[in-house]
Amino acid sequence: MGVVILLVMAAGVAAMLTRKLPTAFALVLLAVVIAFVAGAPLTGENSVIDTVLQEGAPALAATMIAIVLGSWLGKLLEETGVAATLVRKIVEFGGDRPVVVALGVLAVSALVGTVTGSAPAAMLAGLIGIPAMIAVGIPKVTAAGTILMGIAVGIPFELPLWQFFSTALELPVETVRGFMVKLFPFALVAAVLYVFVESRRRGVEHTWSLKSVQDKPRSPNRRQRLGDAPWYALLTPAVPLILALGFELAIIPSLLAGVLYALVTTTRPREMNKRLLRTLYGGFEVAAPPIALFIAIGILLAAVKLPGAVEALEPLVKAVSPQNAVLFVGVFTLLVPLCLYRGPLNVFGLGAGIAGVLISTGIYPAAVVLGMATSYNQVFGVADPTSTQTVWAAQYAGVSPQQVMVRTLPYVWAVALGGLCVTAATYL
Repeated sequence: MGVVILLVMAAGVAAMLTRKLPTAFALVLLAVVIAFVAGAPLTGENSVIDTVLQEGAPALAATMIAIVLGSWLGKLLEETGVAATLVRKIVEFGGDRPVVVALGVLAVSALVGTVTGSAPAAMLAGLIGIPAMIAVGIPKVTAAGTILMGIAVGIPFELPLWQFFSTALELPVETVRGFMVKLFPFALVAAVLYVFVESRRRGVEHTWSLKSVQDKPRSPNRRQRLGDAPWYALLTPAVPLILALGFELAIIPSLLAGVLYALVTTTRPREMNKRLLRTLYGGFEVAAPPIALFIAIGILLAAVKLPGAVEALEPLVKAVSPQNAVLFVGVFTLLVPLCLYRGPLNVFGLGAGIAGVLISTGIYPAAVVLGMATSYNQVFGVADPTSTQTVWAAQYAGVSPQQVMVRTLPYVWAVALGGLCVTAATYL
């Protein structure tokens, strides 16, 4: 039965890789098939309908709420011009010094990445940042990669992500936070090295390469009409992080405080109601795709935790899972590419199911799986040519996602190695 379940998982990966089914749909279908193969009844205890679908769908509800709030705050940063002002101030400070400009945009990308992930974060930092970098001579691929590497620096402090790993792996937020703090230095060093090495290795390129961006006429946006955001409003991205990390406030209240701070520091009282509703609705639009994915992940986690699935998979998974710390690091570092192209180790796909299997079968403690998943997520968030932020940044810069993958993969692979080393040293 265990072999059949693994074959079903392989078929699910194939369906996602070939784009036969959207990821969320493929995960739900996969969960239902696994449940039936594991001998689950249609209804009742540990069943397909009552356990997998009914209980699994809302299992990550706290994460979904955090995603909505993060998206809401991201829309506020966009509409009020906070993100655009941050980028433009950095560019003005950097002048015609390409590396300084790139490092400044990297810093803004990291700050935005703590608020919201995926394409919205790339757009907030990249709409101005990418053209500015290209204008001072940063190569197009390096410019796109700088945005993505910056977001990856912010990922360890992305509060919705803390909530996701806490809920999905059934770990206290404090444990997730503690590991993310240890992962952050690796992401930061890799990102700074990327800017220095890639900028110097490829040199300054004055190729008039803004043509692909500038040829698209755009009407003045809201920021251009309203001017810069106030200086104190520029602290908005840091507010939730300070509350959650410095004062250990719960995640959802921290995000709500960020929304309130952004609103009060940028909006006249008579306009607050309209802006609140407008940005909230816009946040729901941004949050809809990840929410659908988290519903599917919850269903898949419920399926792989069924007693029949655990019993069938335990001997197979145990046989191929290294327990020695050195072997653990070596094997899972070599497997890093399997998180690309929606592969089986992508935590926002089948990787969530594999994580559930590793925990429910007792192969690894949940903290070890946390280290693996977060380390792989640093790779997926930057180098995966199918991730929305990578596609957007590459296309906006005028290059292909595959070119960005080739340039960034060595750096994020090193980040994953660092995360796996910390995992082995701390938990194995």
